[in-house]
Amino acid sequence: MNCSFSRSRFRWIRKLCSLVCAVAGCCTLPQAHAQEIDKPLQTIDEEITAFAYAPDGRIVYAVRRLMKTKRYDLQRDDISLQGIDGKRRRIVSGEKLVRGNAPFSYTVNSFRWSPDGHFILAELFTTAVTDAEGTTRDEKMTLLLDESGKEIRIAGADSVIPGGFNAWWLTDNTTVVYLTEALKPNLLFSFNSVRPVAGRGGALFAGRTFLDAAAIPRTNAGIAVERDRALSGPPRLQRLEMIRETDTELATLDSYSGGIQVSPGGSKVAYYLDHEVLEIRDLTAPDRLTRLRVGFGDFQWTPDEKRILLKRAPEKKSGDLVWIDVPPLAAAQKSSDGTSVAVLEPVPRSILFGLSFRDFAISPDGRFLAIVPPGKRNLAIYPLPR
Repeated sequence: MNCSFSRSRFRWIRKLCSLVCAVAGCCTLPQAHAQEIDKPLQTIDEEITAFAYAPDGRIVYAVRRLMKTKRYDLQRDDISLQGIDGKRRRIVSGEKLVRGNAPFSYTVNSFRWSPDGHFILAELFTTAVTDAEGTTRDEKMTLLLDESGKEIRIAGADSVIPGGFNAWWLTDNTTVVYLTEALKPNLLFSFNSVRPVAGRGGALFAGRTFLDAAAIPRTNAGIAVERDRALSGPPRLQRLEMIRETDTELATLDSYSGGIQVSPGGSKVAYYLDHEVLEIRDLTAPDRLTRLRVGFGDFQWTPDEKRILLKRAPEKKSGDLVWIDVPPLAAAQKSSDGTSVAVLEPVPRSILFGLSFRDFAISPDGRFLAIVPPGKRNLAIYPLPR
């Protein structure tokens, strides 16, 4: 269903609620916790496949582009940039972004900005034809760009990191850390790095394997979930210093199901233990934590770290957006039967009338919310609902 954000749609929803109240003779519906906004502040009327805020509030976004050859239907997303003044310009034409002579198709999965806001990592999912019979090979890779769209070539190589994903820039705005597959199919991963100008890089924490990782903002460190290659031991939460290649073990986890994210201030980390329970842990005092039964989804911290905005659906799937308040963290409290850590059941607060969205992001200053609905997938920007 094509979900639009017109003034008439929101008014229709309010009228329907009023009609229900009138027929019932009373209204038992809870009051909306979100601002009832009829019209977005800005709309990018394109079919958005991925986007990301820059540190200064600019937005880089990918637009789905289809093209045909004699034998194949291809997709090569364009990449555009919206400035803080609202002006937009295309910085990469997908039609011109080719690799070799074979048919090549890609979509942009995600973007990451460098700390100084001058460079971009675009994670691509690519499909390439490998022979005359039309056999194809799928691969993740990371494309390096500057803010003007110019490709950053790695000395002696291409501007892409084949097989590289979940990449981020270190504080020198030059070194890129990324993951590659270590145990198929996508069970365990290894760390690598590269400095494009010098062409230097290679394996980090050689011989060790990880389930997932996230950068700690404004540092050269990351938080990773380590697991041995035999998958025999429990997952362990590690703080990894990428330059020195040193580590500090923070905790042994009961389980791990994905979604790891470090808070904007770098003081907390959140991740799913399973498809229901989100664990939040204090990185300065790792024995302090909380567990929340919120359901699996894609989430983002607010800049003040007091709340989490949760899309109750996996990444790139549509779901409603709800606020989850982060309770105070404390030494683990056992459940009533004394066998496990107690799990809290917070009350989620729905925003934007409970409508479904495919993607979302909170601006770095915490003032705005950008959302992409299903269907047409245009990008709309609202004041962040409270």
